[in-house]
Amino acid sequence: MKAIVLPVKEKDLSQFKKDMQEAFQKGAENEFGKINEEILKDKDIEKSLNKEGSAAFKAVVDGEILGGAIVNIDEKTQRNHLDFLYVKYGSQSKGIGKKLWNEIELIYPETKVWETFTPYFEKRNIHFYIDCLGFHAVEFYDSHNKDPNSPDDMIGGDYFFRFEKIVKPIRVK
Repeated sequence: MKAIVLPVKEKDLSQFKKDMQEAFQKGAENEFGKINEEILKDKDIEKSLNKEGSAAFKAVVDGEILGGAIVNIDEKTQRNHLDFLYVKYGSQSKGIGKKLWNEIELIYPETKVWETFTPYFEKRNIHFYIDCLGFHAVEFYDSHNKDPNSPDDMIGGDYFFRFEKIVKPIRVK
């Protein structure tokens, strides 16, 4: 399976969001059972897409979008953030997410540090970020150590891991 990574175009956005929301929903439901609330709200995706420095990418296999990511690039500090990464439900474990991420890293070679978050219950994500992509868990958020940037209405509560991947060592003067 050969995935091609391309920028998301306006015409892709509806399907891109739908597939991302489904992947996040199914991930939570695999842990907690049927959930009647939407896990990843449209407003959260829009907020990420509309940030200054935001870029969205899709992984295309045989003409079909099977994954995607939204990153936020800070050209000044080169401390960049992976806001969302998904592989379409039913297409996991085929190397699509890893290919997508590797291509994104090649697009931003000046990055010093990548950062992302994932809920504590997403065991697949934790394995993926640490074992497949080389991130390190650097912080755990809970009710005693709240992430100041996390929405109050987030499903999964206050329990999140923050990951970093140091690409280029940062010199301290």
